Amino acid sequence: MSDQAKEPGTRDKILIAAATMLGEDPTARLSVRAVAARAQVSTGSLRHFFPTQRELIDTVVAGMNVLDIPDDPINDQALSPAERLLACLRLILAQVGVGERARQQWGALYDAYVASPPSDDEAATYRALERMGRYRIERWLAVLVEDGAIPAGGIERRARFLATVLTGLMTERALPAEPLRIETETETLRLAIHAATTAWTMS
Repeated sequence: MSDQAKEPGTRDKILIAAATMLGEDPTARLSVRAVAARAQVSTGSLRHFFPTQRELIDTVVAGMNVLDIPDDPINDQALSPAERLLACLRLILAQVGVGERARQQWGALYDAYVASPPSDDEAATYRALERMGRYRIERWLAVLVEDGAIPAGGIERRARFLATVLTGLMTERALPAEPLRIETETETLRLAIHAATTAWTMS
């Protein structure tokens, strides 16, 4: 097979470029011009495959949803179900970091989505990323259900609850915190996991 044959096609180059931009900066505004430049294709080529920015964003996020996480802690049978889920949720918090890194990320989110009313496309980007985060948690919960480790039912609501807790912890990481923050953060996660993995009877 020639090197040319191994190269990704135009559509794949566009998706790889957009996914890379989101991976580097979740607040990245995937404008047609910016993604086309990153993918080294013309804006006309991008429009051919993705007539709207929203279609591009939805396709990128859908593709990221099905990616497996290397060494995903949810598959570590040496840990208890609660510890497996705790390790998974910590993966998400690790992406935010602490201190200055967390402040920069929160500041970028504020500037992109709060400081001024977002455009329809910007709002669509945020909602797509939010769905992606919840879907990842849903997958983790589904694994525990399949293992018989937690009761079935209400996975979407449980995931939304855990995602809300994570959002609160991410915000706290960007604010001045007391030295015991890590201890209290772990305690909060454990309480949330207990609530989300016991019988879920809410209608």
